[in-house]
Amino acid sequence: MASTDAGPDDTLDLHLPEEFVALFGREGNDRAETETARAGDDLLDRVADWGPALTPVGVFHLAPVRVGQHVPLISRWMNDPAVAAFWELTGPESVTEEHVRAQLAGDGRSVPCVGVLDGVPMSYWEIYRADLDPLARYCPVRPHDTGLHLLIGDVADRGQGVGTTLIGAVADLVLARRPGCTRVLAEPDVRNTASVAAFLGAGFRFSAEVDLPAKRAALMIRDRTPCELP
Repeated sequence: MASTDAGPDDTLDLHLPEEFVALFGREGNDRAETETARAGDDLLDRVADWGPALTPVGVFHLAPVRVGQHVPLISRWMNDPAVAAFWELTGPESVTEEHVRAQLAGDGRSVPCVGVLDGVPMSYWEIYRADLDPLARYCPVRPHDTGLHLLIGDVADRGQGVGTTLIGAVADLVLARRPGCTRVLAEPDVRNTASVAAFLGAGFRFSAEVDLPAKRAALMIRDRTPCELP
């Protein structure tokens, strides 16, 4: 599994009403690169503070992206043909940087992260509010539904079950750290059968095929179980 097919425009073009932003205590536009993941107005309950997850493949955590530190690596991953087929962010580093900066400059509805396994950056993730995303125009969503985009960076980490394990771990983190969230969503391209299989293996269910502007997606849903109730 290389990616779950987020396009460059998938996450950011839905306008958030001013009164809704105010409810979450927006403090201005002068935040540092990772401020959206830890500020009081974070719409995703402080991704930066979610902490590590112990998994069968190692200790994993999400580190909010720092442009200078992470963009060169993420850009290299984006130029891998297996990833490029679905993310469409090939080209110089500036292409990836623009994509990441657009999220970091936003209101916190999408937090770009590097997945770090046993101290090694090895994947890219976007944790996003599905109910505030353009996805909500095309399929029913619930308040606080949380979406995942991801790619596994290196070929050595693909096809070994690592992606499935980490998807499950991140879904667990979302449900543990976001008590208002009842579902974790993903929308990989239906052609990306490896990605769909990874989500199924991680406890997601196939809900429907959804026609999005740039792809036909498989809507995958992980429901909060009774034992995971806050």
